[in-house]
Amino acid sequence: MITYTTLQSDPRSLLALTGLTLSEFQLLLPAFTRAYARRYPADRTLAGLPRQRAAGGGSKGSLHAPEQKLLFLLVYLKTYPLQVLMGELFDLSQPGVNYWIHRLLPILQAALDDLGVRPERNPRHFAQSQPPCETEPRLIIDGTERRRQRPKNPEKQALVYSGRKKKHCDKNVVIVHAQRQRIDYLSQTYAGKTHEKKIADDEKISYPPGATLYKDTGFQGYEPAVKETCQAKKKATPRATHRR
Repeated sequence: MITYTTLQSDPRSLLALTGLTLSEFQLLLPAFTRAYARRYPADRTLAGLPRQRAAGGGSKGSLHAPEQKLLFLLVYLKTYPLQVLMGELFDLSQPGVNYWIHRLLPILQAALDDLGVRPERNPRHFAQSQPPCETEPRLIIDGTERRRQRPKNPEKQALVYSGRKKKHCDKNVVIVHAQRQRIDYLSQTYAGKTHEKKIADDEKISYPPGATLYKDTGFQGYEPAVKETCQAKKKATPRATHRR
């Protein structure tokens, strides 16, 4: 069974399993604990009624400690394994894994909100979400892909097939603030077949007018209302010469 106590002394494994360093995990943990306590007070039942038994009574589950709850959710989000496999890793049944995923996801979102690091999801509010003191931010737009299980239905398979690396996936567009090195915007999720430029066009993102936007060839022709757009150019591939 994977435990936070074990991974504390193995930073490389913690980073590989959660995507966070030990210091980042420890920074997120207090906010996660506070958000959990707000949503599920210790003196109340799940139905919101006063507890008949003192908090902490009864048997202790494998996710009793807040750090174990956070580790469980981060491992799931980072690796996206089958719920049966998550159950083997954390000593839970498959229904138990499903229960805890849906219970903890809103807690993590609230914790990220409290820390002010949750990306903006509304494209029309993106410009207002940028710090007013930054008049000329440098932004990078790019597409991301996340593998998903291949649907059995042939039509659904074609919809989520990205055409790259022969994988089925979901897609998002992200905007990264170059100076602060953080993701400031995360688009809605689209099927893997959807092109990155089409996602950006459909989102109708509102940018700060003084921004400089860096993009790759996947966004060729995407020219939003910003100060300047910069697109990287691919080097010409030298032709192979054949000797007779």
